[in-house]
Amino acid sequence: MRKLLNKLEQNRQFLLGYRYAFETTSNRKNWKKIFSLWYSAALSGHKRAQFYVGTCYDHGLGTTKSLKDAFYWYLKAAKQGHMESQFNVGFFYREGEVVKQDYKKAVKWFTLAAKQGDAEAQRDLGVCYFYGKGVKEDQKEAVHWYKKAAYRNNPSAMYNLGLCYKYGDGVRQSSRWAKFYFERARQLGHKAATKELYSIQNSSL
Repeated sequence: MRKLLNKLEQNRQFLLGYRYAFETTSNRKNWKKIFSLWYSAALSGHKRAQFYVGTCYDHGLGTTKSLKDAFYWYLKAAKQGHMESQFNVGFFYREGEVVKQDYKKAVKWFTLAAKQGDAEAQRDLGVCYFYGKGVKEDQKEAVHWYKKAAYRNNPSAMYNLGLCYKYGDGVRQSSRWAKFYFERARQLGHKAATKELYSIQNSSL
């Protein structure tokens, strides 16, 4: 059984692993060493280390890929309030990966992450409200979360807003605002937004 680390040592090991992972110029990273440092800190309760251990298991970095172990560590970090982990836990429940598909639990975790400002969680929470998945269908609430995600430059949320304005879902129908959000999404590389813009331009000819 590993000895638990104090807060200072947890942070030291986490930061050392972070430096090796993201702040070195070398293309060859020692992921086994990085994983070991993060794992040691994670076992002692360091929430960011728990998130990165989950990421290592998620992608097979420095350890054998295991979605089950990834979820385990994401959940530990999420329960401590780690935003990205909360979104990831919601994703697992929405997709039914490792755990049984449960839209209500997905909404719970998306909401926690969304309130902390995670753009992907805000967008996906909007989708849940739009289609009534895990929560009562509410297109106005969907637009509310799409707008929050769009403010953080999430192209999918901008595209979804464009569709809402195009068809009048949760907002007053407006070709001008539809075009505005499609154009912003297009600028950020959203391919479907380009097609929508083309459609709007042709219909106005």
